[in-house]
Amino acid sequence: MRRSDKEITDRAEIEDILNRAVVCHLGLCDNGIPYVVPVNYGYADGCLYIHSAKEGRKIDILRNNSNVSFTIYTDENLFRSEMACNWTMKYSSVMGTGRASLIEGRTEKEEALRCIMQHYTETNLDFNPAKVDKVVIIKIEIDTLTGKKSG
Repeated sequence: MRRSDKEITDRAEIEDILNRAVVCHLGLCDNGIPYVVPVNYGYADGCLYIHSAKEGRKIDILRNNSNVSFTIYTDENLFRSEMACNWTMKYSSVMGTGRASLIEGRTEKEEALRCIMQHYTETNLDFNPAKVDKVVIIKIEIDTLTGKKSG
């Protein structure tokens, strides 16, 4: 990282960002063409979990190339100024890379869906088996993580 003064090296602080943010921007590569999609997610045990329809561009890309990148950020706050060059954005972010695999078994999908739901609510919710059968879970085993804090 070019600005080491903004780098987050404390794993607990990085995981705090992963646990507090609400959107993950998932980066995929479709035959050399970048494709980024915002997704909801859950984080546990060094992995991200994302639910998806069983078909679509994201799934097609992952079936051909399981390498992914992602960006997650929180605490964003735009600071305005009378001078254009004095505007700034304050934020905390995590970027990472990993390998995606698809989870299609009902029991494993329900476990992953609980992880995703626990990210957004403390309420323990039940899942309709018919609806669980209609989705696939993308599990990302994280290889690298970099944290950055501005402001």
